[in-house]
Formats: sequence, structure tokens, C-alpha cells
Amino acid sequence: MAASRLVNRNITAGGGRTSMRLEPEVWDALREICLREGMELRDLIQLVERTAPVGCRTSAVRVHVLTYFRSAATEEGHRAAKHGLDGHRSSSEIMESSRRQGGEPGSNWKIVDQDRIEPAGT
Repeated sequence: MAASRLVNRNITAGGGRTSMRLEPEVWDALREICLREGMELRDLIQLVERTAPVGCRTSAVRVHVLTYFRSAATEEGHRAAKHGLDGHRSSSEIMESSRRQGGEPGSNWKIVDQDRIEPAGT
């Protein structure tokens, strides 16, 4: 059995001192968010706990990291990184293609404008 890549760190959360096991990349992303937002890790974790649905703290943290960086992503950035099949489809084109192929992205996502999608509950 392969060794786990998860890194265990002690944090202070809403209920006091606890530990979390996350991938090194998630810890790096949390550090970057804290630097960008000018906050301590404990404050960020407590914010996630207050705003996330009830469930596993580590899952809520992973979703927060994904949502944070995804909200900053732009179509221009995706094109520059050559993301996608042809490197230049907009979010609305991707969503429409998914609909035509029988997917139901509309239940979880909404098209805000030609180049932006976001979770349907926002």
C-alpha cells in the first residue's frame, strides 16, 4: 500500500484545537489565500466553517479553495493555458455542449454571461 500524501496539521477551529489532513497543494493554496486576503489560517478555517454546509471540515476546505480560485479564473486565462479541447471555447459553449450531450449542468450551474458560469445557488 502506497504511503499517503496527506499532510496532517494542527489548527484552531470553531470547536478549539483540532487537526486536518490535506494534500500539500491544498495547504499551499490555503497559504496563498491567507496572504491574498490578509488573514490568519485559523480565521480562514473558521470562515469556511461558518459559511459551508454541515459536513466534513476537510471537504469544506477543499471546496472553498476550489471555489476561491475558480472565481478568479477567466476565459482569457484558460485560453492562455490552452485549456479545453481546442483551447478557446467559452464557458457558455462548454455548457451548451454538455446540455446537447445529455448532461444536466443547469441543475448545478448557471450561465452568467458569455464567458462566465457560477454555481446555481449564488
